[in-house]
Amino acid sequence: MALLYARDQWHQRVVEFSESLDSYHIFTTDAVFIEYLTAFSARGQHLRQQAVASARHFLHASFVTIIPQTRDLLLEGIALYENHPNKEYSLTDCISMHVMRHEGISEVLTNDHHFRQEGFRVLFE
Repeated sequence: MALLYARDQWHQRVVEFSESLDSYHIFTTDAVFIEYLTAFSARGQHLRQQAVASARHFLHASFVTIIPQTRDLLLEGIALYENHPNKEYSLTDCISMHVMRHEGISEVLTNDHHFRQEGFRVLFE
């Protein structure tokens, strides 16, 4: 979100980081794309169109692997969500955390402290 939204406190740092994205291999999920586009749904036509364009770019980028949403993945996310009633983890966070553990991923492209609470290395702090 910070990549498109210039008022975001992380915008400049994310823009700088994005210039080197093709030297990384990124894993994400369908759930992250749903959350991303939802976040722009009421931010005006221009940002909404930019969000769609950037989503389409990443959907077809060779350096991105997108884990499809399946019923099993949803159930794994719900289980993690249910097992942390004292946390404010979103279902999307829980799905992402499950995928990261399953894929052996320890670093996450976010500033979300929930991932740090689960032992992941947050790259934007």
